[in-house]
Amino acid sequence: MDRERFLLACEHILSASRERNSIGTLSEKSIHAVLKEYYEPSDINKEIKVGSFYADIVGKDGIIEIQSHQLFKLQKKLDIFLDYSPVTVVHPIACETVITWLDEKGKAIRTRKSPYKGNIYDAIFELYSIKYTLDNPNLRIIIPVIKVRDYRILSISKRRRSKYTKGDKIPFDIEEELILSCPNDYRVFIPGGLKSEFCSDDFARSARVSLECSRLCLNILNYLGLVEKIGKQGKKYIYKVNEVDEISG
Repeated sequence: MDRERFLLACEHILSASRERNSIGTLSEKSIHAVLKEYYEPSDINKEIKVGSFYADIVGKDGIIEIQSHQLFKLQKKLDIFLDYSPVTVVHPIACETVITWLDEKGKAIRTRKSPYKGNIYDAIFELYSIKYTLDNPNLRIIIPVIKVRDYRILSISKRRRSKYTKGDKIPFDIEEELILSCPNDYRVFIPGGLKSEFCSDDFARSARVSLECSRLCLNILNYLGLVEKIGKQGKKYIYKVNEVDEISG
């Protein structure tokens, strides 16, 4: 992680937005633009055609695709790209969000920090949608954990009714950068404090996530061979964590 370079990328994209006076109207949203700038400053390596698709970045480290949500939409691209070169999928998570409401002239009316704090488990729902690709040796996942400003813009309807519409989310800092290069790296999602045998409820409590997230996470970890189903208790599966020497292949 290079925080200084990330801050420079943030400032560069924000400056471009200020010049256009166009928060929320750029064809490319700011999170995507900042991450493209951060991972590849040179425009010559951006938007390169590979097969029948365009890749965000093609450089010395292979192909880089930046996707803030709906990772399942990448599957057709990944089917082609992974046969062509190493592929990195960048999926950002916001650990802190500052919400700012703007009037019609772009002036800040009020600002507050969102009480929700994101963490790496927020990526599980998206990773599950490309689960069968996660063990491909040509695939690497990077999860930048960032801080963002979420701008909401006041608009007045013809009936003079005011409402706020979504503007843009602009990054302003980076906390960490989680890199998942091989199945064993996904151990980061296994929380401490688990018993030797556990169910999805136990996992949810230890990881402090919802039961749905727990089940999806265990599904991924089971597919990658990091946990193993060893039985059932009623309708619930019982798992154990596999140590490194227990994982075949």
